[in-house]
Amino acid sequence: MKPRLSVLAGIALLSVVLAACGAGGGEAPSAGQAAPGNQVAETGRLERDATAEQISTFALDVDTASYGYARRAVQEGRLPEPAQVRTEEFVNSFRQDYTEPDDNGFAVHMDGARTNGAVLLRVGLRTRGVGAEQRRPANLTFVVDVSGSMAETGRLDLVRDALHTLVDQLMPGDQVAIVSFSDSARLITPMVPVTERPRLHGAIDELRTEGSTNLEDGLVTGYREASRAFRSVATNRVILLSDGLANTGATEWRAILDRVSDYAAKQVTLLCVGVGREYGDELMEQLADNGDGAAVYVSSQAEAREVFVERLPANLDLRARDAKAQVVFNPATVDSYSLLGYENRELAPEDFRDDSRDGGEVGPGHSVTALYWVRLRAGASGQLATATVRWLDPDSRRPAEVSRAADVRDVRGDLWDEAPLRLQVDAAAAAFAEYLRAPWSERGERFGLGLADLAGHASRLAESTEDPGVAELADLVRRTRSLG
Repeated sequence: MKPRLSVLAGIALLSVVLAACGAGGGEAPSAGQAAPGNQVAETGRLERDATAEQISTFALDVDTASYGYARRAVQEGRLPEPAQVRTEEFVNSFRQDYTEPDDNGFAVHMDGARTNGAVLLRVGLRTRGVGAEQRRPANLTFVVDVSGSMAETGRLDLVRDALHTLVDQLMPGDQVAIVSFSDSARLITPMVPVTERPRLHGAIDELRTEGSTNLEDGLVTGYREASRAFRSVATNRVILLSDGLANTGATEWRAILDRVSDYAAKQVTLLCVGVGREYGDELMEQLADNGDGAAVYVSSQAEAREVFVERLPANLDLRARDAKAQVVFNPATVDSYSLLGYENRELAPEDFRDDSRDGGEVGPGHSVTALYWVRLRAGASGQLATATVRWLDPDSRRPAEVSRAADVRDVRGDLWDEAPLRLQVDAAAAAFAEYLRAPWSERGERFGLGLADLAGHASRLAESTEDPGVAELADLVRRTRSLG
């Protein structure tokens, strides 16, 4: 279980990065004047005193569901609930340019840029990629929600389309099982070789909506089949496709995971794929975070095909189990810091090398980014911080670590003029998330000018990077301005 972080909440990045004015907020304290442990009025986040709390520890997270669902909401002319916005998932939805390691571990990247008297520090982690033809075989157990709520136009249709396409893309040696659930679960097809494609396509065509949502029974049945057909030489994964609106059986993530804990202990990982306008975000996120998995959200056929056809086949392998990151700040140069996001993933410092504590699962070619807002001491020079990532080998469970230090000299000048383009994109994505996380009462004067500036930066970055994803971000910011 990963304890929730109670103190990192609010809207630091827009206030600092975009220098937006807040009603009654006042100016940020200058270097050396931060009030350790006190809420900073203009940011809403708690600054951590680097002398009293030198270490920041969190489990890695490759989820992107929060951004996917927010994107759909804004495109439909509404704003997501603030609690559904997780800053790290916005940032990790965008492509990075970190160098890959030479081995099967991690490469650690650290850089930063100055903004409004503070520093935006980026900690980037990257695993080595692998071609689809080089990966190990896979045992995939699809657990498909066919309850009445999945009858919404586009929900089950896009699931069926994605599964049909994936079955045609998988390779000899792969195996597939299909479970459906509504009032109860049904094993439609036990684990069979993907070469039995006609049988699998027929099973996918059988999926029809009916009844209520017994997600518990669906997952238990899926894990039971995955465990029965477990192959040590393969990647064994349960893939849950649902709107997360459980209303029959156990409906809390803890109770559901308790039911499958024995199966999950057998190295069966979980991928949660969310669909639907009404979406049980918390349930799906917590199932993924606490069930050795990841969560994504899809709202269109193109997005579903990207997940199942382009990303899933190449990323079925694991590079790391229970991966964690720890950043140690140098109190001689750093006065205070705030981690932007990862509220649900924070760990105590002593948990970092406790391999019984759950971390995150990371596949080949994945990038993970964490952003810190850092207030330097006046005249600071020398080492800024050291970042270390620790993980377990997926097969042997042997632990490994790699570290990298950052110096004040690694910090660029102005964020929007001198920082690398991908760092600017990360800042823009995080700033957008921080705006959406703000309480309704704080979205007026505080963020009017900030959103306009952010829209301009995002549009410029879309042109500079020629990245369709960044162009989409710029469009979402413009749409959000009209909704505010």
